[in-house]
Amino acid sequence: MVFGASRGIGKGIALAIAAAGTHVVVVARAQGDGRYPGSASDTVDEIRAAGGSASALACDISDPVNVRDAVDTTGREHGTLDVVINSTVHISYGELANITADEWDSTYAVNVRGPFVLTKAACEVMRRQRSGHIIHLTGAAARHAHLGNVLTGSSKAALERFVAGAAAETRPYGVSVSLFDPGRVRTERAEILQAGTDWTGIAVPGDVAAAVVHIISLPSTSTNGQRFSYDGSAARGYVSAPLLTDAD
Repeated sequence: MVFGASRGIGKGIALAIAAAGTHVVVVARAQGDGRYPGSASDTVDEIRAAGGSASALACDISDPVNVRDAVDTTGREHGTLDVVINSTVHISYGELANITADEWDSTYAVNVRGPFVLTKAACEVMRRQRSGHIIHLTGAAARHAHLGNVLTGSSKAALERFVAGAAAETRPYGVSVSLFDPGRVRTERAEILQAGTDWTGIAVPGDVAAAVVHIISLPSTSTNGQRFSYDGSAARGYVSAPLLTDAD
């Protein structure tokens, strides 16, 4: 399952995993909101046109019931759930004085509560299998403060701490929970929001997706509790660092 796969990095990851020969459940909140190009159905069509196997599933990650139903449906229909990748994000820029409580709640619903519900539901399936990879996308804003990014940055920091704790609990069951930081990527949305930007040398979704495909091919024991960061100059396209240890 790849959440947030209607466009951008999520779509690139879905395409790459399908090209490796795995059926992909393309998950997105809606078929398209009109602001940015792409939908879950578009991604599925592209995968199938390339000879891959995929299906679309509508799910709002901020809705706990919706998330659990999506995971349960996938496990039931396919008999296994090997990989869950969460590429969804709610980005909200603004200074503290101007952030409303509703904006705070909606951002944390997608960036923190959603990953919590998704991880919990996926782990219930994967623990029975005693295998599986769960990867949440993160960003540098989780670790570096910038003016106007207190809301998105703090939510991603909370996500990173959640993943560290979850990884410690899932380790005995052979289930890996980890993070992937793609860095700056030239996506459809970025091109619209940052019109006129010089994108020379900036990674595209296919670049970072190749790194993710390699990560999910590794044993869960070597990926659990790690933060993987895209690095095009590295041998495998990424570098890794452990999150909190049990001692921490």
